[in-house]
Amino acid sequence: MPAKKSVILENRQLNLSNLDKIFYAETGYTKGDMLDYYLNIGPTILKHLAERPVTLKRYPDGADGKFFYQKECPVHRPAWLPTTPVWSESNNRTTNYCLLQDMPSLIWAANLATIELHTSLSFARDLTTPTCMVFDLDPGPPAGILQCAQAALWLKEIFDHHGLLSCPKTSGSKGLQIYVPLNTPASYDLTKSFAHALARLLEKQFPEKVVSNMRKDLRPGKIFVDWSQNDEHKTTVCAYSLRAKEHPFVSTPVAWDEVKHVWRSGDSKALSFEAADVVKR
Repeated sequence: MPAKKSVILENRQLNLSNLDKIFYAETGYTKGDMLDYYLNIGPTILKHLAERPVTLKRYPDGADGKFFYQKECPVHRPAWLPTTPVWSESNNRTTNYCLLQDMPSLIWAANLATIELHTSLSFARDLTTPTCMVFDLDPGPPAGILQCAQAALWLKEIFDHHGLLSCPKTSGSKGLQIYVPLNTPASYDLTKSFAHALARLLEKQFPEKVVSNMRKDLRPGKIFVDWSQNDEHKTTVCAYSLRAKEHPFVSTPVAWDEVKHVWRSGDSKALSFEAADVVKR
């Protein structure tokens, strides 16, 4: 593959660079491979990115190198790429986030060495109203994905009891994330307090296996049910985003039957998906 390439995508010209640069050293996966993944998954991931402020997590030297979060959309962005203003009380200023609404915008962002895409739980048009709740299940070693699956199923029982739809996905890293869509308006104060209450409930029921406190010294051998992502000022890794790990793993939506299979079979690798796997799915 050439190091540089100019392409026309939906009538937009994009100048792609460093296509032969190794981004995942263990597998030889290149920046060009990464762009190809986002091109293939584009029609699907754009449904999750659309209308949401996006934080770009950029890795100029690949997944093993240093990274930085970019909230302010770069000043050198194309004139056709939209942004949305978000007021930051802590910084006392407005941050203009990128909106990745179409394929050219997505590939432009990926060409900036953006391996990971992190989105708000709100639409840009109403930043104070989340469209869903998220529960991030983070295992403290030696706990792992199997224990996450067990905790996820405990959460599902609660959601089912209250008639709430819940949708699991892998984090693309060590754990699982459970989303609960909201079909009626709710504030972040409400969703965060509700998520925190559920995390404390699980901790009370399973004190040897679950922790709700954010202190890291309490996590070894347990699943931390992170409720704190339910916040207007936070973003969570987007469904179908690549992750900067040893392999090009993807944060992948899964079926509850797959989560049950992992817990019952003990097959920890069954919830691990690389880019090529996800495109086939």
